Amino acid sequence: MSRPPRAAEGGLIYHALNRANARLTIFGDDGDFEAFERVLAEAVTRYDMRLLAYCVMPNHFHLVLWPHADGDLSLFMRWLTMTHTQRWHAHRHSAGSGHLYQGRFKSFPVQGDDHLVTVCRYVERNALRAGLTTQAEQWRWGSLGRAPTKKASPGVSLSRWPIPRPRHWIERVNAPLSVAEEEAMQRAITRGQPFGTPDWQMTTATRLGLGSTLQPIGRPKKQKNGS
Repeated sequence: MSRPPRAAEGGLIYHALNRANARLTIFGDDGDFEAFERVLAEAVTRYDMRLLAYCVMPNHFHLVLWPHADGDLSLFMRWLTMTHTQRWHAHRHSAGSGHLYQGRFKSFPVQGDDHLVTVCRYVERNALRAGLTTQAEQWRWGSLGRAPTKKASPGVSLSRWPIPRPRHWIERVNAPLSVAEEEAMQRAITRGQPFGTPDWQMTTATRLGLGSTLQPIGRPKKQKNGS
């Protein structure tokens, strides 16, 4: 089965995700989370990456990124995952014992309007959705509650959004997404489908060569004779 296409155009916003191999727990204690955040902070500085939101979970992480130039997304994610993998194994004296992540990261483009709001809500309430906390802002390993341009422990810089952040943001994040929003997010995550209005989605998919992500899944139905 061929790999799905993936966009890397600069100037667009992306949701990016990577999971641990076999979905094993790779962030088991505070030290593991802090070590990843240090690598994330280095990557943001190294590639001048605009980080709009993030959440680190026990076996995966979500990032909302706004790269400047073509190819920056792939360079950033490659360095982030490779460096974290090397340091994770070095800390455990397990270098060369196998892949830490499932493989290459998953990503999809996000329209910079209310769809960005939905994606950031999804990311920042991930721990709440998974039952790891009763209030989204109580999860330490994410961007919720951290003001843009301020330093998130240990030194992760967040960038301002291209649109105003809605008022009462913490309350918005704690409120569940609608069924339609959840389903649209899952399609985007699974297929790499652009996340936006239908017109923007089609235009973006066509420009980036992502048209196949909008097609129905499965083989087309065979037409009956005479039809």
